[in-house]
Formats: sequence, structure tokens, C-alpha cells
Amino acid sequence: QVQLVESGGGLVQAGGSLRLSCAASGGTFSSYTMGWFRQAPGKEREFVTAINWSGGGTIAADSVKGRFTISRDNAKNTVYLQMNSLKPEDTAVYSCAATLGRSIATMRSDHGVDYWGKGTLVTVSS
Repeated sequence: QVQLVESGGGLVQAGGSLRLSCAASGGTFSSYTMGWFRQAPGKEREFVTAINWSGGGTIAADSVKGRFTISRDNAKNTVYLQMNSLKPEDTAVYSCAATLGRSIATMRSDHGVDYWGKGTLVTVSS
């Protein structure tokens, strides 16, 4: 069983930056494809970005390409989400996700996720 704990959320002005972290425990972190999803108030959860086990491959939603960067440190069992040029529409609860044994492309759907964190709130003010 893998436990995922997010941190780093908060309130930021539009145009600002935040870095989220997700610490994993209970499994072999380097075996998992990791990702981030978000859910805005009144909306469905949506895929943000994902990274493969080695960190050598990433995918991202069009809405965040060029602004958000996912990375991982397998020695620290942690995945990061660097968010730059934040917009009010980025306001959401951001959740860390992990999947084992599937391609990175499967992370585009929450049906491909095996484990979820509880999430951290990011609020972007205009």
C-alpha cells in the first residue's frame, strides 16, 4: 500500500509561482509512474501532468504546458510540481497520484490511477 502526502499549497497572486511536493511511502517509489490531478470548485477532476519512473518522460495537459513542470527525486521518494505564471483558473485542489505497471499515457485518465493523495489547495487571486 502506497501513501501519498502533498504539501506546498496556498494562496498566491496571479502571475506568481508555487511548488507542490508529494512524499510517498509504503512502496518502491522508483517503480511508480507519478502524476498530478486537480479539481476546481464545482468541476470534475482533471489530469494535469505525469512523469515516468525514471523521470525521463513527461506528459502534460495543454492548459499547463509551458507553465507547469513535474519532476521527481527517487532518492527522496518525492515528486514535485513547479507551477509558474499562475492564473485564477488554476485554483483547485491538487492531488498526487501513482500508478504501477502501466504506461505514462494511462495517467491522463483517473481510471489509470492506483493510489491517491488527499490533496492540497492552491488558490490564485486576480
